[in-house]
Amino acid sequence: MNHRLLPAFVLALLGALGAGVALAQDGSLRDRLRQRQQERASAVSPVANPITTPGDYRASLEHGGRVRLYRLYVPASYRADQPAPLLVALHGGGGGMDYMGRDDYYGLLSHAERTGQVLLLPNGISRLRSGMLATWNAGECCGAARDQQVDDVGYIRAVVERVQGQLNIDAQRIHATGMSNGAMMAYRLACELPGLFRAIAAVAGTDNTRSCTPAQPVSVLHIHARNDSHVLYEGGVGPDAVDRALITDFRSVPETVTRWVERNRCAPTPQRVLEKDGAWCERYAPCAGGTQVQLCVTAAGGHSWPGGHKPRGEAPTQVIDANDVMWDFFSRQDVLR
Repeated sequence: MNHRLLPAFVLALLGALGAGVALAQDGSLRDRLRQRQQERASAVSPVANPITTPGDYRASLEHGGRVRLYRLYVPASYRADQPAPLLVALHGGGGGMDYMGRDDYYGLLSHAERTGQVLLLPNGISRLRSGMLATWNAGECCGAARDQQVDDVGYIRAVVERVQGQLNIDAQRIHATGMSNGAMMAYRLACELPGLFRAIAAVAGTDNTRSCTPAQPVSVLHIHARNDSHVLYEGGVGPDAVDRALITDFRSVPETVTRWVERNRCAPTPQRVLEKDGAWCERYAPCAGGTQVQLCVTAAGGHSWPGGHKPRGEAPTQVIDANDVMWDFFSRQDVLR
């Protein structure tokens, strides 16, 4: 056989098959391989029993004919006799729960430790066992989740309800946040599950829902860089966005905010609540049901999580920290309830 005529992936497959035969001939190696496979399988399994010990849990949930993955981070301060807030954090398109859970990138786990909130990291749909390269069906965006009309709203509701059965969660302090496609998914949750989520915080992703008629008002925080080159501040797809067929012609930040100011029946004139070199925030209040709408804009940082880090592209701004801003926002809504 002339191996030079074979594609690289065929050669890799033949090599793997050969290695497998060699392992099968060695009983001890075969046993070790089986043990590793069993360990990997048990690392992602349904978690149905009450959780009493803090830690970082990996689990799965069958929904809509799919096995859906998620991570659940319970901080060391959790006590079963004290209701804890829950933050649902949704990764960006092309990412996954493990990417969103990287503390060196997003800082969500260490922030959960400092604030005492339980952190839920669901995974979008992906063809990979790792869950990476996943997308959410946020309406007009994105990718396979949108094209296959995946019921991500139903999945997220189901996994939140499971967590509520395992931990002592304060039903009035359940919030959602997301990055990019995850932020768009958070907007869809606000539209369709306003009784479950009291407030959302969207980072670098606008409201691209196809319809939105929430049965009750939901507080909304939107954080966006003025120079975002993926989801443009003024609307549309930026030059650094992925394949246009996978996404959509994004709604602008001003239109997104205006829509939620109207939905929540807020006072039409905002108040400037933060102004510093490189960032500002303005708040619309009062709104129906004690809700608020707040917009925070950074001058730089591009398509990123303020206060975080990223391995490539424009570095996130450090002028504000998205985790701190949203925690302050969520806490204010909790006081107003």
